[in-house]
Amino acid sequence: MEIAKWILVVIYFIIALVLIILALIQSKEDSGLSSTITGSSTNNFFEKNKSRTKEGKQKRWTIILSIIFAILTIVLGIVYMA
Repeated sequence: MEIAKWILVVIYFIIALVLIILALIQSKEDSGLSSTITGSSTNNFFEKNKSRTKEGKQKRWTIILSIIFAILTIVLGIVYMA
């Protein structure tokens, strides 16, 4: 059981490190107050295919890894309480 704990902890730290890196390299999505004044068109080619771009893939992986990170947090809490 002790080996399983250490494996979970190593995976936890690797996911945490990857999440930090992904969060740091992502670009800022909104353009602030200027987009409110000028408006933005959501009916263009880029907006329809945003998930296929590099930024879209980074965002998707960030979401997936953050869900795994949250689940591992709960699992490690349960394992170390027992």
